Amino acid sequence: MTKATPLSVSSPKLPESSGNYRGKQGEQKLIKGLHALLYTPKPEELRAFIRDKLRFPFTDTGEGWLIFDMPEADLGCHPSVRVFHSISFYCDNIQKTVEEMKSRGVEFTSGISDEGWGLLTHFRMPGDVEVELYEPKYEKRTRSKSRRVHVMQKRKTKTRK
Repeated sequence: MTKATPLSVSSPKLPESSGNYRGKQGEQKLIKGLHALLYTPKPEELRAFIRDKLRFPFTDTGEGWLIFDMPEADLGCHPSVRVFHSISFYCDNIQKTVEEMKSRGVEFTSGISDEGWGLLTHFRMPGDVEVELYEPKYEKRTRSKSRRVHVMQKRKTKTRK
């Protein structure tokens, strides 16, 4: 796996917000979710790995096509000289997760390292697909937390009137 070469960049001034853009009441969200794709010469083996070893729930769309549901998703934008994309899975306890995944026959290609922002390791999936597994050190905002913050903000606004 090739590591990204960091660039020195200045971040544009972002608008102050809670990060909970919902649009106007009743307005449909512009983007509903994230659909990630893994391309491999061994799609059947990769699907079986994700179904059996990672145990993700899925929708069988017919003829062996499985679309997997992700429990949570997020998207990060990182500086790099090269343009590319990467898949990372995250967990609450990397030691226990690695231990459980190894018991299911998952091959890890690196030890666990402390990257400052979190603990990181890599594992291999069929078709020579290597992905990251990390335990973030920062608190991840979940959908339920986002919803709670939005509801609390609405309640505060109503009580001020």
